[in-house]
Amino acid sequence: MIRAQIDAGKFINELNNVADYMTGFLQGVESGQRIFSENLGREAIEDLKDFIDANARLSPETLHHVYEWYQTGSPEARLFDIDYVAHSNGLSFNSTFRQSISIRKGSTVPFYNKAEIMENGLPVHIRPRQADVLVFEDGGQTVFTKKPVNVTDPGGSNVQGGYERTFNLFFEKYFSQSFLQHSQVLQRLRNATPFYTNFYQSTKGGRSAGVSVGRKWISGGVV
Repeated sequence: MIRAQIDAGKFINELNNVADYMTGFLQGVESGQRIFSENLGREAIEDLKDFIDANARLSPETLHHVYEWYQTGSPEARLFDIDYVAHSNGLSFNSTFRQSISIRKGSTVPFYNKAEIMENGLPVHIRPRQADVLVFEDGGQTVFTKKPVNVTDPGGSNVQGGYERTFNLFFEKYFSQSFLQHSQVLQRLRNATPFYTNFYQSTKGGRSAGVSVGRKWISGGVV
C-alpha cells in the first residue's frame, strides 16, 4: 500500500488569513468612508466655485451682485462662501454671503450686504446721512433729492435668485454630467489595484492588513 500524508494546517491557516484579509478590506473601506466624503466635498466645492465664476463671466447681469463691484467672475472678489457637511448619507452643501467692502462709482460707502439683498430682492431704504441732498444714479441719470428713496427691486429681476439658480444648476446637471466624470477622488473607486497588489500580505497579515489597505485606498492614502 502506498500512502502519502499532507499537513494541511499551514495551508488552512493561510486560507483563513486570505478570508480575513478580504473581510478586513471591506471594514477598512467602511471606516474610511468619512474621509472619502470629505475629500469629495472639498473637490466639489472648488469645482462649484469655478462653475459660478465661469457663469458670472458669461452672464454678468445675473451674477454681478455676488462679487465686488466691477470684478464679476473674479475668484478674489467673491462675496459668497461654500462649505459642506459629511454625514452617513453623503454630503450637504451650504452657501452664505459675505459683506462687500468695495465702493461703487458715485458712492462714498460700500453697499455692505448687496449680495444678500440683491439675491433675495429685499427692498432698500436710502436716505442722506451727512448731507442734505441724496445723489444717486437711476437709468444712467444722476438724481438729486432731499427725500428718502425706497428701492423695491435692487439689482433688477435678472439678479434676483440668480445665484441660487446657478448653485442648483451645478448639482442638477453639471455634477453628474461633468464633475463625476473627471473627479480625482472618484477615479480611485474605478481602480481597485491596491486590493490585488497587496494581496500577498493576506497570507500573513490577515484582517489587520486588509483593514489598513482598505482604509488607505478609500481615503486616498498611499497603499
